[in-house]
Amino acid sequence: MPRRLFAIALILLTLASLSLAQTLKRLKNQSPGGAGIGFVLTDGTAMFQGGGESDWWKLTPDNTGSYLNGTWSRLANLPAGYVPDAFASAVLADGRLVIVGGEYNNGAFVLTNQGAIYDPKANTWTSLTPPSFWPYIGDSPSVVLPNGKFLVGNKLVKQMAVLDPATLTWSKVSSAGKSDFNAEEGWTLMPDGTILTFDVKDAPNSEKYVLAMRQWVTAGSTIVDLHSPSPFGCLDYGGLHCYQPPGEVGPAILRPDGTVFATGSTPKNQNTAHTAIYTPGPTPSDPGTWTVGPDFPAGDEAGDSFAALLPNGNVLVEGLSGRLYEFDGTNLNRGPAGFGSLMVLPTGEVIVGGTDLYTSTGTYDPAWAPTITNVPSTLTRGSTFKISGTQFNGLSQAAAFGDEYETATNYPLVRITNNATGHVFYARTHDHSTMAVATGGKIVSTNFDVPAGMETGASSLEVVANGIPSQPVSITVN
Repeated sequence: MPRRLFAIALILLTLASLSLAQTLKRLKNQSPGGAGIGFVLTDGTAMFQGGGESDWWKLTPDNTGSYLNGTWSRLANLPAGYVPDAFASAVLADGRLVIVGGEYNNGAFVLTNQGAIYDPKANTWTSLTPPSFWPYIGDSPSVVLPNGKFLVGNKLVKQMAVLDPATLTWSKVSSAGKSDFNAEEGWTLMPDGTILTFDVKDAPNSEKYVLAMRQWVTAGSTIVDLHSPSPFGCLDYGGLHCYQPPGEVGPAILRPDGTVFATGSTPKNQNTAHTAIYTPGPTPSDPGTWTVGPDFPAGDEAGDSFAALLPNGNVLVEGLSGRLYEFDGTNLNRGPAGFGSLMVLPTGEVIVGGTDLYTSTGTYDPAWAPTITNVPSTLTRGSTFKISGTQFNGLSQAAAFGDEYETATNYPLVRITNNATGHVFYARTHDHSTMAVATGGKIVSTNFDVPAGMETGASSLEVVANGIPSQPVSITVN
C-alpha cells in the first residue's frame, strides 16, 4: 500500500547511506518536514509532499546548479480538509501542479474525490471542483494528453474523465472497449499518442487507448503474469461500499528505443516477480508484441513501486526490498539501497525519496537531446520569451509508479548559465505547445520567464528534457 512511503523510510535511509558512494549520495541538507512524493517544477526546483501530507517543501539547487548542495524551503499547505495520500497527479503544460483524489484522506481509507491545483508563481493551492458525476476517485491512473488536458481513470469502474486546465472543468470521455476497471493499473503515454496499460484484474491482458478512435484496443498478452493477488478482502469506503482490490503491478517506462519496460509484482503461488518488454506496432490500433524480460531476484519485486528513465536509456527500478535495479535493455542489474519516489532532475541525476541522488554510468545518445532552432539572442530580466526547437518533451514521461503517484517530467526546462560567474539560473517555462513524447523532427515551443534577479551579461542557454540538455546557445542577458 502507498502509505509505506513513510512507514519504513527511516530504516532504509541508513542502508542508503552505506551503499556504493559512487552512485548514491546523501543530500547535504535534508527536508525539515520529510519528503514523500516529489515533482520537478518548470523553474528547476523540486517539490515534495511532507510527512504531514498537507505540508509541502521545495528543494532549490545552489547557484552552481547542484541539488546535492541545495536548500529547502516551506511551501503553502493544501486547502483545509484535503490531506491525501496516493493520488493522481501531474505537472501541467502551464506549469501548475494538479493532484486529484487520494486512496486515503487524513489517514482514512475513503477514496476521496477532492483535488487541488498548485500555482508556483503565487505559492498557493486552490481547491479543484471534482467531476460532478464521480463521488469517488481514490488512487487512480492519470496522464497529461498531448493536447495538455489531464485524463483520469476512475479506479472503481471503467470510466474516464478529462480536465481542461484552462477552464478547470471536467468532461466525460469514452472508455469503450476497456477490458477491466482501472484499479491499480498505470498508464504509459506512447509516441503515437496512445496510452498503454497492462491489466491487473484481467492479467496478463494488456490494452491501449487510441485517442483518435476514443476507445481501448487490445495490446496482447504480457506472456508472464505481472500482477500479484491482493491480501485484502472487502475494503469499506464511504461507510456503505465495498472495494475488492485486484492486486498490484509494477511501473512501466517508455525507453528511447520505443519499447516499454514493464515490471511486476509476485504472482500467486510463485516466489519470483517478472518483467516484460512491449514493442508497439506500426499503427496506433496495432496490438504490438510482448517479450519476456529478466526476473527480479527471488523475494523481490516492483509492485506498487517506482521507476525512472536514466539519461543513458537504462531504467532505474526500486524493489520493495529497498534495493535499486538498473535495466540496461537485457539485464536487471543490482544497485545500491534506496527508498522513496524516483525522479529525474535537470542534471540527469535521479533524486531518490527526496534524500539521495543516484548517478548512473554512461551517457545519452546525442540524437536523444533537444535542439534549439529559435530563441532571441538578447534577453531582458523579468520578461517572457518564446523558444522553439525539437524534442523539448524528451522521449518518455521518464517516471512511473504501479498506478497513482504520476511524476512525469516530459516537459522542457530552460537553464541559463552566466559565462563570467558560472552561476546557473532556471527560467520558468509554461504553455508548452505540446505534452507529447518523442516528437522527432517536429518543431515545438514553450515560453520562459527570465528571472528578474539573475545576473546579466554573456551567458549560455540550454533546453533540458528528462535530464538531457540541448547544445547550448549563446545569449546576452540585460
